[in-house]
Amino acid sequence: MAEEAKVYTRKELEDKLTGKERVFCHEYIVDWNKARAARAAGYSEDTARQIGYEIFTKPYIQQYVDFIKNDLEIESGISKLRNLKELAKIAYSSIAHLHDTWIKLVDFEELTDIQKEAIESTETKTNTINLGDGNGTKEVEFIKVKLYPKITAIQEINKMMGYNAPEKKEVEMDTQVIILPSNGRD
Repeated sequence: MAEEAKVYTRKELEDKLTGKERVFCHEYIVDWNKARAARAAGYSEDTARQIGYEIFTKPYIQQYVDFIKNDLEIESGISKLRNLKELAKIAYSSIAHLHDTWIKLVDFEELTDIQKEAIESTETKTNTINLGDGNGTKEVEFIKVKLYPKITAIQEINKMMGYNAPEKKEVEMDTQVIILPSNGRD
């Protein structure tokens, strides 16, 4: 009878794994390719396939891979809170933060990271205008700043937080009843 593998906590596994084994596990869940994961962990090109297979036969490696794949929020650094914070930057940004006056923009370097992250795109264009006073022409630079849509961010926040009332959906079904002869059966 085979001996059952010890079940480790995530912390115990993190302490048990070597650096190369840890890298192997994190790389393995990317595309489930043991040889590529072994190469990424620093094993030689010539032995990567064999080493990848051997590493993955260890029960504690398989347990650690399961921890990773079952908690992709930790692995990716993505969470509901992080997404909400990103959406909040957009939802509560204002184009007024980008202007000193109606005409003059604030220098880009003076903007906070939060203000910069609310900007979807910028475009610059230089036009030559006629001064109309006989003094010739002048080049004028125009800058168009587009922020991400606030309403979309607010709608996403409301959806994530459950603020929206449940949507009612009416479903109509056409039913047709076919009556078959009983052929003497009840």
